[in-house]
Amino acid sequence: MTTVERLVGAGIDRVDGPAKVRGTAPYAYEQDPGEPIAHVALVQSTVNRGRITRLDPTRAEALPGVLAVITPANAPRLSGDLASDLPVLQSLDVHYQGQVVAAVVAETSEVARAAVGEVLVEYAAEPPDVRLSARRPDLYAPAHVMGGQATDSVIGDVDGALAAAAVTVDATYETPVQHHNPIEMHTSMARWDGDALTLWDADQGPHTIAKDLVTAFELEPGQVRVVSPYVGGAFGSKAFTHPHQVLAALVARVVGRTVVLELTRQQMFSLAGHRTPTIQRIRLGADPEGRLTAISHEVVEHTARIDEFAEQTATPSRVMYAAANRRTTHRLARLDVPPPTIMRAPGETPGMYALESAMDELAHAIGLDPVELRLRNEPAEDPERGIPWSSRSLVACLRTGAERFGWAGRDPRPGVRTDGRWLVGTGVAAATYPARRRKADCRISVDGRGRYTVEIDGSDIGTGTWTALAQIAADALGVGMDGVELRIGDSRLPFAGGAGGSMGLASWGSAVVLTARELRRRLESSGGSLSPGGLTVDGGVDGPSPHAGERSMHSFGAHFVEVRVDADTGEVRVPRATSVYAAGTIVNAKTARSQFLGGFCMGLSMALHEESVQDERFGHYANHDLAGYHVATNADIGEIDISWLEEDDPYVNELGLKGIGEVGITGAAAAVANGYWHATGRRVRDLPITPDKFFRP
Repeated sequence: MTTVERLVGAGIDRVDGPAKVRGTAPYAYEQDPGEPIAHVALVQSTVNRGRITRLDPTRAEALPGVLAVITPANAPRLSGDLASDLPVLQSLDVHYQGQVVAAVVAETSEVARAAVGEVLVEYAAEPPDVRLSARRPDLYAPAHVMGGQATDSVIGDVDGALAAAAVTVDATYETPVQHHNPIEMHTSMARWDGDALTLWDADQGPHTIAKDLVTAFELEPGQVRVVSPYVGGAFGSKAFTHPHQVLAALVARVVGRTVVLELTRQQMFSLAGHRTPTIQRIRLGADPEGRLTAISHEVVEHTARIDEFAEQTATPSRVMYAAANRRTTHRLARLDVPPPTIMRAPGETPGMYALESAMDELAHAIGLDPVELRLRNEPAEDPERGIPWSSRSLVACLRTGAERFGWAGRDPRPGVRTDGRWLVGTGVAAATYPARRRKADCRISVDGRGRYTVEIDGSDIGTGTWTALAQIAADALGVGMDGVELRIGDSRLPFAGGAGGSMGLASWGSAVVLTARELRRRLESSGGSLSPGGLTVDGGVDGPSPHAGERSMHSFGAHFVEVRVDADTGEVRVPRATSVYAAGTIVNAKTARSQFLGGFCMGLSMALHEESVQDERFGHYANHDLAGYHVATNADIGEIDISWLEEDDPYVNELGLKGIGEVGITGAAAAVANGYWHATGRRVRDLPITPDKFFRP
């Protein structure tokens, strides 16, 4: 009997790599519907709040090549069950600047964009309210935060413990609005065949988009098909339906043609979501030896007036460290802003920045090494839920990272090391992200020649799903990867939740494994004989792990960085970093390293560069492109040592994997901020740490 080498864990090259390099992997804009395509351009509101009083499309309609101008006056009516800003062109009311108020469809994109400037729009506007403050009198507690988690949590007497603590930290940390900025702009190409809609789309889960389109146009599920095999980055911005997807379908129905709508880079700053800004007050109490007695994490953030989005920013403080007295709270301000959405590691990314910065401040206040402080506060079980961990290797990550980085012997004093005009420091922070699984269906078929076809509506947003899922399937079926044909990215395939929450591969992979087991069982029971039509098995997973209620499941990691600050200019550099992770089974060593590396780099970018600046007078984002919204590039990234620990977790799912798309970004910004303090002696508590902040009084 031929033995097939195990594929899970190997650093297999991306199977879609050659097609992407050669330009033969079609993204949404590049799809060929087999007919001429009309182009859609958007007329957007120039006010944040008010009502359209006049909208005259006459001059635009007269331009050669313009097929139609669609406005609230002539747009087909959509279902009244749509949420947020999805009822596009259904009302004259304006809820945020950049809202779509009309759409031009033309034979070419150039004509469509030119015609936008010929549409006359006037408003009765009100002054915008966009300023977030912890002192606003209208702050409120949402019913719950994202994922259905509790808005607040209180254990013990936090205020009493803080008052009695030998050492305390009381600090407020702020993070700004941030935008995802994937390389591929949001794009939808729509075509109607009678009452059936096909949408070629850039998204993180076709079934999610299809469901909203079914609702919008009051169709049956079988009448909508969303196709999204290749996606050029997303980071959460393509997880949910946005106005452009509904609008593309609406316009295609009006003109009776295939249309394509690609958002510009500038339009993505108002129409594709953002990470909410946060104001976080952290209070820590500890005994003289550094053992925490109290943790308080209070969060203020914004949401849109048109739709509530409550990011779960304080939740990492519920799991990271032991303390008898604990409190977390979330409060929202409804502002005249576009609806926020998830962005890579929502909640944990800003929350861990604040918590891990405060832990660094506590270590200095006590006179204790910041690694040792974390080790002394390692909880034996989930400190709020009171249940054991499925696995938790944070201590090993910290110790391994410290050794690889060369942390031993670090001088704890800030602002005392120089290299020429560079001030030099080092920083550390922990990382964490929940390990979860959600419903996913799968279909596996084998033909008479013994070739397998695996069908599941998974998504590859650039993370390597085409490769990693094929590895899982091949191992589960006992064949090589060339014996498996994988089909993903199409809502006609068996249902699967989208790529997000680090649940994609954990969910899809579990569904594939269980379905493959059932197929092999049936083959064995039949003696291996196949009918001429082969054999097809439908299977999957119904949702979370059966152990989710009795085990606390999380990935963990540790970041160590060297930070250099130019004493003359305030310029910040990170020449080297070490990150160590514990995330269960690693399916593909090559793509996993890319995910860990990308997450860390995005955290560094958050620390030093990323900020969407909103003009409080007029309400718009002033730096709404990549010229003004700075992200880390190759020149900003030094030597990064990425590694992970072997970790066996039999509780999380059938493969023991925890998901790795998001843990890398959590804590990374705090590590850089802590290193900046160690280099300069200056504590910057409002990100990003731009050069000007070095010269604050």
